[in-house]
Amino acid sequence: MAKLKMLDTQIIDDLFQRPDGPGFVLDFSDRTFGMFFREELGANIDDPIYSQDGSSKLRRLKCYLRTVDDTAAARALSALWKYREMRRKKEGREERVADAHGQLLQLLERIGGKADTSPAPKPTVVDRAVYRELHDALIALSPLDPQPRGYGFEKFLTKMFNSFGLNARGSFRLVGEQIDGSFELNGQTYLVEAKWQNQQTAVKDLHGFHGKIGEKAAWTRGLFVSYIGFSEDGLKAYGRAKNIICMDGFDLSEVLRRELPLDGVLERKVRHAAETGQAFARVRDLFC
Repeated sequence: MAKLKMLDTQIIDDLFQRPDGPGFVLDFSDRTFGMFFREELGANIDDPIYSQDGSSKLRRLKCYLRTVDDTAAARALSALWKYREMRRKKEGREERVADAHGQLLQLLERIGGKADTSPAPKPTVVDRAVYRELHDALIALSPLDPQPRGYGFEKFLTKMFNSFGLNARGSFRLVGEQIDGSFELNGQTYLVEAKWQNQQTAVKDLHGFHGKIGEKAAWTRGLFVSYIGFSEDGLKAYGRAKNIICMDGFDLSEVLRRELPLDGVLERKVRHAAETGQAFARVRDLFC
């Protein structure tokens, strides 16, 4: 259990309380605050246990930090700091707190936990020949019959993920269900659902995959890759605030033709989903 003293709580106020909104944390709404804790920390900040001192986002944050162990508290502060800096730099705002990063490091040291406050890793650089090889392999799948094409598509995705250092695993079977693969991105595990069928993916398939994710550890995320794409009605019915992102065949083609870093593309999709709640955003819109 992290021990927060009066000075520690003042630093938390200075760093993370929104200047024009007492009790607010950065620019989070209640919905995005809950989503951030679920997706980044695998925690339910809406649990009543964290509202013992009040229901405002800032009071719940402080209660969370006092309730969890030192490592979890440091991890939460680190994640909030990275989000804070991403938003501040994106909006071109000057730092308003004197020695803000130094104060954060002192707070982490007093708590005694370890956290990573270093910049996010740069996207993986892949040789141009690898992009051409992957693009040719994707095109070669098109004339195959549905069943071999589906198996080939799963293997193609595993190879593509591994080409970008994402430590991918091929399809595997658990009791009563099939998982089309998995990979790691920035320390987070993603399960993969891959479909190449003759119609767009509908809401029942999205809900089915979401059900698989929901039965795993709280921090598990998912990537649904549908080559033909997703129906607009299906995406609307699927809703928001889920821990799944989506790609279609045009996305894959854009990555390979434009020689975009796949890990960077996935990171941008994750950020877009965190900020908007939308599971699917086209690569051509994210990389104009």
